[in-house]
This record gives sequence, structure tokens and C-alpha cells, in this order.
Amino acid sequence: MPTITATTPIPENAIAVRKDFTVDAPVEFVWSALRDFGALTTRLVRGFVTECRLEGTARIVTFANGSVAREELVEWDDAGRRLVYTIPGAQMRWHRASAEVSANADGTTRFVWTTHVVPAEIGAYISEQMDLGVAALKATLEEDARAG
Repeated sequence: MPTITATTPIPENAIAVRKDFTVDAPVEFVWSALRDFGALTTRLVRGFVTECRLEGTARIVTFANGSVAREELVEWDDAGRRLVYTIPGAQMRWHRASAEVSANADGTTRFVWTTHVVPAEIGAYISEQMDLGVAALKATLEEDARAG
């Protein structure tokens, strides 16, 4: 798998899976949890991820379905509230994902999570997993924001 950066062109045969949703929590709160790259199990997606440990600029993630992935941090941008990561190798010949948050006028947060992946045939699986991730993310962040 080639080295992937935040500006590496997306292959023409990649499929894009995008989840655009609202989190009922302030953007600063959501960004703080998102940018805490090693805190998936405690601050971002409790239940969807069962274990997460940092190894340099990567996190080794164990998902509730038992799969394990090495997610390499590509970039984070505090000003743009955007994080980019890649999963080298495994079933995918190419992978890059980004998560970006912005404030809505009502005090909630718009969250956009996009994954580009090759081969396109695993797009449905990626979408299903991202749907589970979105549900866990909303539950975790909204519960924690209410708890203060």
C-alpha cells in the first residue's frame, strides 16, 4: 500500500462513504474528544471500539465485532477541526478517512466522517461499520456532554 497523506489524490476506483450528522453537544467538546486520538473507548465511541492503544502515530483498534485495525494518524488540523487517518494494508488496497466538525447555529455540532476505500466492493461493509460508529459516537458524546 502506498504512503497516504492528507493531499494524496484519491484513486478513481475508490468508493466514498460519507456520514453527515448532528451531535447534540458543543463543537469544542466534540473536537476535544475527536482529536484525542487514543481515547476512542473512553471519549468517542464506547462500545463500538473495545480496546485502543497508541503506538507512535498509530492507534491499534479492536472493534466490538472482533476485527483489529492499525489506524495511522495522517494529519490533524486544530483550526479546521479536522482529523485524517489511514488504515494501511489489510483487506484494503487504499484507505483514507477524515472526520471534521463545525458549529451549528443552535449550539450543536455538525460532524462529517468520510472514508475513501479501494476495493469498492467493501464499501457496503464500511458503510455498515460507520453507521455503528456514528450511533456509538452520538451516544457517547451526547451522554458525556449532558453529564458535564
